[in-house]
Amino acid sequence: MAEHPARMPLRASDIETLERATLQAVAPEAVEILPGWLLPMDGGTVGRAHSAVPLSHEQPDTGVLNAIVNRYEARGFAPVFRLPDIDAFHGMHRALQRQGFTRRQPTLTQTARVADLLAMPAGLAGELAAAPDAAWLAMFLGEGLDPVDGISRARSLARAAGTMYASWREDGQTLACGAASFSHGWLGVHGMRTAAAQRGRGLAARLLRTMAQEAERRGIERVFLQVDASNAPALSLYRRLGFGTAWPYAYWRRTQPPSA
Repeated sequence: MAEHPARMPLRASDIETLERATLQAVAPEAVEILPGWLLPMDGGTVGRAHSAVPLSHEQPDTGVLNAIVNRYEARGFAPVFRLPDIDAFHGMHRALQRQGFTRRQPTLTQTARVADLLAMPAGLAGELAAAPDAAWLAMFLGEGLDPVDGISRARSLARAAGTMYASWREDGQTLACGAASFSHGWLGVHGMRTAAAQRGRGLAARLLRTMAQEAERRGIERVFLQVDASNAPALSLYRRLGFGTAWPYAYWRRTQPPSA
């Protein structure tokens, strides 16, 4: 992914803390554990809340694949994997293909320093609240988002402990929103939305700086987010703010019976 280079080198331990912070923010209904893996399980639409994810990027033992599938099926969930698109996982990718899984939703995990966001020109700050109000939810569930998916995402965020909800308001109207999690040494950015007519004004950047100010107050120095690999406007914004891609990943879902 040379077009989105990493700007903040990560240690091996950072991968685990980031993935644990991700699950804390999306708050699945249940999480099972296998050595080196987290198995979140949830009946909603948030992919990160119901897909098995590795805690390191070392080459995995493909023998764990069946154990993961069995765990999900035993709980009544369709097995889904969220795997990095890196050389070490190509063997597991091939094993999943033989079992009828298909790669979907290429996504980028991006990271930056909180200091990068604080380096933006100071201006008016957005609002941060411990709970989403009706205006925040209306923005989050508004135009361009599937209602079922939006409600599922809102419920997931609401279950998460310690999430704060950022809003940009003008003349009593909420024009942009987002959610910030603070755990495992990371500021996590989730659910960013800007009203279509207000895009290009830098409102998302102002909210990110507001989140960064809270992270600095808590002694957190790093920030991450996940963004659709095809979302060019968002990628352009995040690049300007100092984000770089730590790793690409995709979801693997079963779409056909296993091959003989």
